Amino acid sequence: MTEVYGVGPIVAALLIGHTGDITRFPTAGHYASYNGTAPIEASSGKVVRHRLNQRGNRQLNHALHMAAVTQLRRDTPGRAYYLTKIDAGKSPKEARRALKRKISDAVFRQLRDDVRPQT
Repeated sequence: MTEVYGVGPIVAALLIGHTGDITRFPTAGHYASYNGTAPIEASSGKVVRHRLNQRGNRQLNHALHMAAVTQLRRDTPGRAYYLTKIDAGKSPKEARRALKRKISDAVFRQLRDDVRPQT
């Protein structure tokens, strides 16, 4: 888990503890919905926007937020992704939300890879 930049031992413990059994989530989208990083559409007219999902596990969302903020402080692929979103016209909040979703997907893949088959 600590292979994801910004996830140290404490954040990893929070992610693993609040996630529980990763096999209960069939896809990364289901996991993102559970941890609150899947955005909710809040469009009006021709303007297409997404807003923060207030549902989900807030402690898990906070752990992902800490990883995102850590990635933004250094020259990382996460920061490059954030700057790409900013250049595409997203607001800083929207770009941060997109980065959190990307980190959520990386955490999901890492947890899925770490699951050992039951014998």
